[in-house]
Amino acid sequence: RGAGQEPTGALLRAVSLRQVTLRAGAELDAHQVNQYALTLRAACPGEEEVEERLFVQVTAGQVLRCDAPFTSTGRRWGVGGAGWRGPRVPAGTGVPRLCCAAGGDVVRVSADVAPRTPLYVVLPQPLGGLTVSGGCPEFRLRNQDTPLTLTHRGLVLAPAGGFNPSKDTQRFRLEIEVMDRHGHNCSGAVTVEVLPSQRPSVTFREPQWAVTVPEGTSPLEVVTQVHASGDNVRYAILAPTVPVLFTIDEVTGEIRSTRRLDVAHARLLVQAYNTLNPADHATAMINITVQEVDQRAPSCVPAISVSQVPETVSPGTTLVTLRCTDPTGAKDCLHYGLEGPPASLSRFRMEGPQLQVNTTLDYDSEAMAAVGFQFTATIMVTAGGQSPRSTRVPVLVTVTPVNEFTPACPNGADFTVLETAAFGSTVGRVAGSDRDYPPDSLEYSLEGGTGPTQPFSIDTRTGDIRVVGPLDSQRYKRYRLMVRLTDTRNDLDPAKRWSRLCDVVVRLQAVPNQAPVCTPEVQELWIMARLGSRQPVTRLACQGSLDGAALAYAIAGGNEDGRFWLEGNTLFYLSNDLAEPRTFVLLVEVWGSPGVPRRSTVVALVVRVTPWTTPVPPSTTTWHTTLQKELLVITRTEAAWLPPAWFVTVLTVSSALLLAALGCVARSLLCR
Repeated sequence: RGAGQEPTGALLRAVSLRQVTLRAGAELDAHQVNQYALTLRAACPGEEEVEERLFVQVTAGQVLRCDAPFTSTGRRWGVGGAGWRGPRVPAGTGVPRLCCAAGGDVVRVSADVAPRTPLYVVLPQPLGGLTVSGGCPEFRLRNQDTPLTLTHRGLVLAPAGGFNPSKDTQRFRLEIEVMDRHGHNCSGAVTVEVLPSQRPSVTFREPQWAVTVPEGTSPLEVVTQVHASGDNVRYAILAPTVPVLFTIDEVTGEIRSTRRLDVAHARLLVQAYNTLNPADHATAMINITVQEVDQRAPSCVPAISVSQVPETVSPGTTLVTLRCTDPTGAKDCLHYGLEGPPASLSRFRMEGPQLQVNTTLDYDSEAMAAVGFQFTATIMVTAGGQSPRSTRVPVLVTVTPVNEFTPACPNGADFTVLETAAFGSTVGRVAGSDRDYPPDSLEYSLEGGTGPTQPFSIDTRTGDIRVVGPLDSQRYKRYRLMVRLTDTRNDLDPAKRWSRLCDVVVRLQAVPNQAPVCTPEVQELWIMARLGSRQPVTRLACQGSLDGAALAYAIAGGNEDGRFWLEGNTLFYLSNDLAEPRTFVLLVEVWGSPGVPRRSTVVALVVRVTPWTTPVPPSTTTWHTTLQKELLVITRTEAAWLPPAWFVTVLTVSSALLLAALGCVARSLLCR
């Protein structure tokens, strides 16, 4: 037995020859006792007793510890190593609060916990803030009679297949040993109590039912759907183990055909289970019968419906009535439906076998023009029963226009034109309107035609008013025109047209620039030509408009050889070697501010030039002689007719048609 201090005998014991071990539950503290002196005595049979001394030194270091709840008897073990403690469960596992007991920790969980959910973990707990020495520890499960799993990281996991959904509480005890690489170890116990689940178990409403489907059912078409109550429910077909005709969606429970069905009978054993707890499951038997059916579709008269209706047709009007029969002889089993674009479905409806107008069909709208004033649809005639059979009747409805509205006159048809406007000048445009479609289908005409009292014309297509005659501002300050608006192409009947008279006023605007007045308008002049000099001949005295605008002068005629020159209103003669007297008749044009047409006055000058060598009276005075106005009258007339492009086109086409008609008449006469 140990000798020396009292704690020695309480802590150490001789186990075998040359081997001394630390007693279980012993706790060493180097700060209190750092050395133990052991006296060992040994004796063999028939020999003397031998006594030796053994000194055990205790050095300071980390202690491998476990919390009291994890240990079964509150023991402490090992020399050196790291501290480990439990229980700890990761957040979010849904495990209830852990309780402690004398035999180790206790964990209470629900029976519906998901498979392999962490239930308990032994976490490292360094003592005094020191890190664990010796690397990662090794966790070992001493008892193997448990469905729970212990990982190499110290996690206790739920069974891979989940817990058995029993109504009684189940208990599983785990004895866990922790060892570091130096061989230091400790052990503890955890008891897992599995409480009955409070959640509803997976159940079918009916354990067995029958389904009848018609033959010819297409592949992947839904045959039936199963539904089971519970959490995280999934579905599977247990029998037949290799489904041939049907498959099931594991999430929705929809049973679909795998191929086109013929007449047959099948029995399916379907299982519903909790995907987080496969032990929670239920089964149901489904009897599926594929029944033979008559595949003949109904026949309808007419097979195609084409109709034409005016836009004023009233809602509720019947467009076509179908006469359909079922080849099977069943009566009152036909159903009528309408399919097609949304525009057609909103304007038409089915009342039994009758296709009727559902709302007004307004021809005068952009929406109607977008569909080309035609609507297409399909009448679906279906015969009821286990295998619905249907017939499609195409429908085409054309909406025709109705001339409903009278053209409207524009607001404020009042125009102003210069009294000097040229032939073909545009006065303005009469922009009439019509609510009927198309909106630009108006014709314009001028009441009373064109004449001296109405020197205007109007474009029949655009409504443009143009000047086609002289405007008499002395007699008329304004012209009152009556323009007729007539709609065209607004009705299926071309003769159904509406018109309206519109009052149009054309006011004449006076032109302030009048023709200049020159005094005198005709002059006769005599000059003596001096060689190599520029001689003034005369200065014109002209008066323009009242606004004081400057006048312009130009020699309009008689100056073919360039002997005369105008500077402002002064006429000069350029002398040269004139051999004998000569008379020149010059026309000088005088005008004011520019305008269309230009208002001007022409002054006639008769210049008699005498050479210097010719005897002349000694006086160098220039004589001015005013001739009678009646002796020289100058008249300038400017007139032009510029026909519009449409007139030229109409004239060309009319001529071509006339020539073609004459050719046809001549040919017929020759043939006779």
